Amino acid sequence: MIKYGKIIDKTVMLMTPEILAPVGGREQLLAAVRCGADAVYLGTKGFNARRNAENFEGSSLADDVAYCHSRGVKVHVTVNTLVMDDETEDLVRTVDEVAASGADAVIVQDLAVMELIRRRYPTLAIHASTQCAVHNTKGVRLMEELGCSRVVLARELSLDEIKKIRAATSVELESFIHGALCMSLSGSCYLSSVIGGRSGNRGLCAQPCRLDFKCGGRDYALSLKDMSHIKHVRELADAGVCSFKIEGRMKRAEYVAAAVTACRLALEGRDYDESALRSVFSRSGFTDGYLTGKRDMSMFGRREKEDVVAAKAVLGDLARLYDREKQTVSVDMALTIPEDGGAVLTAKCGGETVTVTGDAAIPARSQPTGEEHARKALSKSGGTQYRLENLTVSNPAGLMLPPSVMNDMRRRALEELDALRGAPRPHECTGWTMPAAQRYTPPEKARLWGRFEKYGQVPDPDFYDRIILPLDEIDAHREIMGALGDRLIGELPPVCFPDDEDRVAALARELTGAGLPRLWAENAYAVALARDLGVPVCGGAYLNVTSTAALREYEKLGLEAVTVSFELQMKKIAALGGGIKRGFIGYGYLPVMRMRSCPARNKGCGSCDGRPRLTDRLGVEFPMMCQGRRYTTLLNSVPLNVTGHPMAKCDFTLMYFTIESGDECRRVTEDFLLGRESGGQRTGGLYYRQLL
Repeated sequence: MIKYGKIIDKTVMLMTPEILAPVGGREQLLAAVRCGADAVYLGTKGFNARRNAENFEGSSLADDVAYCHSRGVKVHVTVNTLVMDDETEDLVRTVDEVAASGADAVIVQDLAVMELIRRRYPTLAIHASTQCAVHNTKGVRLMEELGCSRVVLARELSLDEIKKIRAATSVELESFIHGALCMSLSGSCYLSSVIGGRSGNRGLCAQPCRLDFKCGGRDYALSLKDMSHIKHVRELADAGVCSFKIEGRMKRAEYVAAAVTACRLALEGRDYDESALRSVFSRSGFTDGYLTGKRDMSMFGRREKEDVVAAKAVLGDLARLYDREKQTVSVDMALTIPEDGGAVLTAKCGGETVTVTGDAAIPARSQPTGEEHARKALSKSGGTQYRLENLTVSNPAGLMLPPSVMNDMRRRALEELDALRGAPRPHECTGWTMPAAQRYTPPEKARLWGRFEKYGQVPDPDFYDRIILPLDEIDAHREIMGALGDRLIGELPPVCFPDDEDRVAALARELTGAGLPRLWAENAYAVALARDLGVPVCGGAYLNVTSTAALREYEKLGLEAVTVSFELQMKKIAALGGGIKRGFIGYGYLPVMRMRSCPARNKGCGSCDGRPRLTDRLGVEFPMMCQGRRYTTLLNSVPLNVTGHPMAKCDFTLMYFTIESGDECRRVTEDFLLGRESGGQRTGGLYYRQLL
């Protein structure tokens, strides 16, 4: 038996965090609103991270925003994919549609999109997407500086880590509370992209992580159970989370109904039916391992036949949760029955007021119309979202107003109120457009930069114009600061959870104070940290720069050079404008995931050498690197290598070394410098094929 109860009036939940529901199409929208969501998030036909959902656009979007607003529900629209130069006109058109619809907020990943919205529609709120991979205090602060009023936190954070971020920042925090878990930090996964040309950063992730990858004798080693933090709603609210986000824009309406209703009941302190929630969709049950900090093998699971069968038993009951309009919006009415002239009905709701007139009253045959009789007629609002709350009746002459007159007045008043509440409130456009791109003038010859995991891999420093090493490696070999001088760049960790922030900041401050000339940033927090320290910073490919406008934004943030995304075709790299120095990765076993839950960890880390391997269904091995037991990096199975291929003219080409020996680093570098194709397997990556 599903124990879902009725939805209470949202007006009594003002101090409660909002329930934010996923909407992939019209039926999911009805389910979300009728089951008590405070807000929904949905995508347009393009530029959203779930492009395969039904989605919304144009007049459909405007109508659905009106539907939500008339029921007191906010609408957040996803424009959270990376955008390329040749898509600028479509992007502006999409943003204009969103602004014209009166939507409440836009969820964004790309810094160029943030700038467009911030300048073109200043009243349209910007929320930093989970695709931004914001997972610490510095990252949140940078998003706030860029104009974001809310940040969607990474799903990998624990409750204590969320509390630390909340204590140190003032921007609104949104946290996922239920739904699928990506194996990698969102925005840091390229597995679908590099092996199938379907980019998660472009909204077309094919979810290869759900396939049967094996590791340490375990099957499906990259498939995590769905998260469910619904039983922790009060703790999350106390931690300062203002919005509880349900994942699932690709899932059916019954799933949305179940998750929203469960969240609503949990916030009310009432029991919810977790078994029904699990039945409608789960992967061998749920996990709260990230939130509780218990990151063990119990977090892993996959969709079994039993999970699919279980859904059939609950779909009917769940569908009935949203099969008709719920009267969730309270309205106050005042009925005046004058001695002369027509009756007057005033209806108030959410700051809006309408007044309608009706026929004149007649002498009372028995009882005059009082509150009891009026309430009976005026409460007949079934089929609408309105519920009569407070009613006052003024009838000084003791007349009688026929029920038919009151019914007609009630109907007209609610229709006018509905139209008023749902009326489009478009955001005003300033007319700002992206400035014309400065033409980029490449140098006659690109420099060679080398990034190494260990100092011992560096074959000959004279090969490279810049040498990038992790901060911890520089700390362990401080003599290299003197030996390499201005050529050395210290790499800030691509992932730095709150417990490590102070340590990393202190080490960066110490090393730069001792002479380290530059820092390397692969995440928003690292850009902010380097700027705080007042040292030059260069950006890595994992900043996901795919356009001239994005290059310009990072230049404005103070970066002196940027490595563009390896998801760009080489011809698009060559066409990028702007004045900032740029380069691309020319070689490397590309990191395709950054994982906090290590797929190689079984009973512990004691017997692991920090270099486990993952094997796919065809027997192809993917190497992994343990990063100080804080997170694990999954590398592609073969190295990217553009030696011998046509290359865009840029300021530098980056050789990205990870697991190679010193001899291998030397051979690869010499081959590149001589234009000699290296032996063995390799890939040209996405540089020379069309990315979907």
